[in-house]
Amino acid sequence: MTQIIAIANQKGGVGKTTTALNLGAVLAQRQQRVLLIDLDPQASLTALLGLDPRTVERSSYSLLMYPEITLTRVVRRLGANLALVPGSVDLDAAAIQIVEQEISLHRLRKVLRESRLTFDIILIDTPPGLNVLTISALLAADSVLIPSQCSLLAISGIRAVQDAASRIRSKMGHPGLRLRGVLATFYDAASAQSPHVLAELRALLPEQVFQTVIPYDVQVTDASHSGKAVVDYAPDSSASLAYLALVGELLDEESTTIGQ
Repeated sequence: MTQIIAIANQKGGVGKTTTALNLGAVLAQRQQRVLLIDLDPQASLTALLGLDPRTVERSSYSLLMYPEITLTRVVRRLGANLALVPGSVDLDAAAIQIVEQEISLHRLRKVLRESRLTFDIILIDTPPGLNVLTISALLAADSVLIPSQCSLLAISGIRAVQDAASRIRSKMGHPGLRLRGVLATFYDAASAQSPHVLAELRALLPEQVFQTVIPYDVQVTDASHSGKAVVDYAPDSSASLAYLALVGELLDEESTTIGQ
């Protein structure tokens, strides 16, 4: 059965796109059939994977706005086990158009559930904030993974996603939305703040924070500049090893209900 995971945080710069890219790459290496969906108007995931979000003809925007567009028409195959629904600059206008035209926020969920394409895992990269694009992703997902930078300011973004997901569960017809886990990112063991923030996260959210932490690693940036996932660019780097460990947790652990 397909698992659909939204990667979300109210805060920007916490590693959502990097996490989507590298999880997708490692899962594909593990022979999982993976679909990445770029719902961020910045479309960084799309650009990293070699497509120009300014010129792509059919994208996640097409799925949200046009009921006649099926998943088959927008998917780009990237390898034997990896595919992408690209983002596009049109997503900038989608939030307004969805409200103005009263388009159902459940449309993405419907498209993914009705598709004849078969994937083991679908990862949805969302924009910063909790606008209608992120809400559409949460409504489509079975669970949410929340990356959180190891800084005190980033913790508030976790609570915002939890609160939004609780409302989705109770008021928007999606009671099964669950928390896959909180992922600590940009961890620097030598700093004064990172260990403190990680300890606080574990205290606030016992059993909901992944054991794996993603370290600050300059090779992640170098990989991005080369248009690659760090697990492909520098497979022996600390960040690569962390993403490998994270996939082990994802494939082994049960989800927990959001808000518990």
